[in-house]
Amino acid sequence: MRASPMIQWMTTLLLLLLCSLAAAATTPKGDWLLLPERVWTADGDAAHTGWAVLVHDGAIAAMGPRSDIQAPADAQRIELPGATLTPGLIDLHSHLFLHPYNETLWNNQVLIEPQDYRTLLAAKHARDTLLAGFTTLRDLGTEGAGYADVSVQRAIEEGLIPGPRLFVATRAIVATASYGPGPRGFRPDLELPGGAQEVSGVDQAMAAVREQAARGADWIKLYGDYRVGPGGATAPTFTPAELKALVDTAHQLGRPVAVHAASDEGVRMAAQAGADSIEHGYGASAATFKLLKQKGIAYEPTLTAVEATEQYFHHYVPGRDPPTARMQEAARAFRTALKLGVTIGNGSDVGVFAHGENWREPAAMVAAGMTPAQALHAATDVAAKILRQRGVFGRIAPGLRADLAAFTGDPSTHIGDLAHPVFVMKDGSVYRRP
Repeated sequence: MRASPMIQWMTTLLLLLLCSLAAAATTPKGDWLLLPERVWTADGDAAHTGWAVLVHDGAIAAMGPRSDIQAPADAQRIELPGATLTPGLIDLHSHLFLHPYNETLWNNQVLIEPQDYRTLLAAKHARDTLLAGFTTLRDLGTEGAGYADVSVQRAIEEGLIPGPRLFVATRAIVATASYGPGPRGFRPDLELPGGAQEVSGVDQAMAAVREQAARGADWIKLYGDYRVGPGGATAPTFTPAELKALVDTAHQLGRPVAVHAASDEGVRMAAQAGADSIEHGYGASAATFKLLKQKGIAYEPTLTAVEATEQYFHHYVPGRDPPTARMQEAARAFRTALKLGVTIGNGSDVGVFAHGENWREPAAMVAAGMTPAQALHAATDVAAKILRQRGVFGRIAPGLRADLAAFTGDPSTHIGDLAHPVFVMKDGSVYRRP
């Protein structure tokens, strides 16, 4: 049956609107000569004054002193006075389908907000993140939104919406009755949708990994511990056999494993099972961090998430109040890992706080003991290495993809300058410029 003229007209209008949004979101690839005041390449700690970067067809073609760069006559020039050009930033722990809990509590986001709405919101969050200079995200679980992250990833890759490169974990995997919403705090006769996929036993664990990998998960996310102990204390949720089955199955399928673990025992069990990265680790001991160092396991400290929840639920006011006990515990674990030489990547748990404010995590790591340059490395080349992408992006070097950002000032000496992006390029396309 042929559509009515009105339906045809509305369809055409919608397509034109989508095309105009896509066109407004990006500038096509080509030859670009970027002329910042400084260039920080991630191959050292100091920025280079008077350098330029040449981009050709989505890749970095050359960088060095301006006088040494031979740019094509038709290359588009972008002057970035007073700014430092860096590799595009990377956040290894994000949740695009969440927004701050002081706006809407986690339970209400999962139980009340429709998945369609949450997916549209995730697209907005992706755009906000990209415009803040973060060109890559590892998104660690949709928190009740199913496999919608795979669709957002595809829409970004196909150019339908602007956003960072996404490495997704789909639903995440939890032990039965250990994660929300419920079973605590709700009527026992209610069957509530979960924030992750629940499993018990080795067979269910292996099946869940296989299912999520088949659905498009790039990483497998596990909850190695949670508030399941007496009085809500944090305790391990999986048995060693279950953890080993989860990790081994993921590795057999070529998927690395990120494990949420906040307790010392939870972190240790995850490390012994062969996890590739540990998320949070607030209660981990020096002995356990030595195990991470020995096994080459990465650590994402998510310091900003702790600060944010302390603001929301315990009336902490930054700049006025001393750090709370939970903040001190997280900072103490971070300093221990830093001292022992554990690989530390930039992972913020953004979604707990506002998307586009991802810069707060590198700033928190500097406040807890890193140098600004170390924090920048954690958000660029170190993070790319954790993603197994060091030869693709994460540095400014010939042949790598042109994922670049510029910030007013010099974040390699003053990390707070990351809050002031003036230029963003991903894969050679410009998304923000002066």
